Amino acid sequence: MDTGIKDITRAVTAAAVTELLGARPRVLALGEPTHGEDSLLDLRNDVFRQLVEREGYRTVAIESDCLMGLVVDEYVTSGTGTLDEVMERGFSHGFGASAANRELVRWMREYNDGRPASERLRFAGFDGPLEITGAAGPRQALTALHGFLAARLAPDLLPCTAETLDRLLGADDRWTHPAVMTDPARSVGRTAEAGELLLLADDLVALLEAETPHLIAATSRDDWERARLYGRTATGLLRYHYWLADTSPGRMTRLLGQRDRMMADNLLALAERGPTLVFAHNAHLQRHKSTMRMWDHPLLEWWSAGALVSARLGEEYAFLATALGTIRHQEVDTPPADSLEGLLYALPEDRCVVDGTLLAGLLGDRPPAPRESPWFGYMPLDPARLTGIDGVVFVKDVPQV
Repeated sequence: MDTGIKDITRAVTAAAVTELLGARPRVLALGEPTHGEDSLLDLRNDVFRQLVEREGYRTVAIESDCLMGLVVDEYVTSGTGTLDEVMERGFSHGFGASAANRELVRWMREYNDGRPASERLRFAGFDGPLEITGAAGPRQALTALHGFLAARLAPDLLPCTAETLDRLLGADDRWTHPAVMTDPARSVGRTAEAGELLLLADDLVALLEAETPHLIAATSRDDWERARLYGRTATGLLRYHYWLADTSPGRMTRLLGQRDRMMADNLLALAERGPTLVFAHNAHLQRHKSTMRMWDHPLLEWWSAGALVSARLGEEYAFLATALGTIRHQEVDTPPADSLEGLLYALPEDRCVVDGTLLAGLLGDRPPAPRESPWFGYMPLDPARLTGIDGVVFVKDVPQV
């Protein structure tokens, strides 16, 4: 079996990925099985550079707050702000501290300098304004959408005034208090005010769509797309807060599913712009249902962003899952020889990409059992799910930085 796998491996290059896929997908998803390892982000950076130079990709999207990502995009496209400011204010989940993310932003800005707008690279966060400890309130997105429309349309077309939104939103800490995540009774997501806000947000989004020709002509397609992002985020957050107030056993499943739905909506919008490389955890990009054990809940299952996007885009969505050999500084040591990672670890290459379909065929009807992870932050690949993966990127050893 080892020899068979060796025969279907390639170096990790854009050319090898294109050959493996046979076409250029609109969304090329590159997953990681753990967060916080810059060597995996360095690999992503190398692949993105090659995709830009060889395949015409112009957008990279990462698992970070979509509104904060606007700060990064403004910097890489026009030089607004400083690199230090952008790394501090443009990323969620602590990703701004990554040296590899900093290098990505620096390179994109350098690449764009002096180029016409049509050739510039774009950056996007595609996650909602969400952290595991809670969610942002809807104020930023909702008031930005309202302000965009109010500045360009007659007042009688708008469903409400800015003052009405401010009254209904109330104090921001009602939405963002940390206790809301664990105590549904603390959430305002099912109050009368929140319900009215969701109706108004839907009306504002409908107005934005109905006035599309005028709004694009009066501003630009980029401004209109940003307003659409505000609309998606406002309605997405209001629905997320609705489920934060839920007391049923399905609460966490609905919250996880709503997060991935917000991710999927953002990716589909980016796909309209052009070919996009998206980088996130394997669990968000896979075509199968995602699963998680959290706190004292039974196993949670929900459809990932990748599954939702793949259902819409078909063959124009491709997924490369990353598998790892060792992360010794996290006590993830040499994988068992009979595991999927162990079979790949026996190959001479430090990094390679393997055709997922051919690999599944070599493993046959009785694939090896999934590797057990000694560290909760690392999720090994499930060999039984290779049929939903276009390619496996294998990294033998992840060094400590």
